[in-house]
Amino acid sequence: MDEQLKYPFEIKKLSEEEGGGYLISFPDLPGCISDGETIEETIKNGIDAMNSWIETSKEFNDPVPEPGSSQASGRFVRRIPKTLHARLTARAKQEGVSMNALVTAIIAESLGKEKLINKSHVRLMS
Repeated sequence: MDEQLKYPFEIKKLSEEEGGGYLISFPDLPGCISDGETIEETIKNGIDAMNSWIETSKEFNDPVPEPGSSQASGRFVRRIPKTLHARLTARAKQEGVSMNALVTAIIAESLGKEKLINKSHVRLMS
């Protein structure tokens, strides 16, 4: 067994309602999670979970993803109507930025608003 983390991982502090401690997950390995009382224990348990996940996948001849394979490339390609393209080009020129920078800002702003709306909705539901 390998005693190191070769896959990217995320550690999240668990609330008291969730049992406390920490949760580790591996985005490249669907369903591969573990937990622990301390970060050190969580990482140790995560190594065991990662190795078990890989070993089980190999036993069943399932593909084992390469480390980092779930990471986003940062590339997004989309065809849009010519009229929308013209409006975006004009707006970018007016703002003094590239069209890519403008579209990135518009998407980020929209996602930020959505996050605020979702948080407000959760508060209202509580």
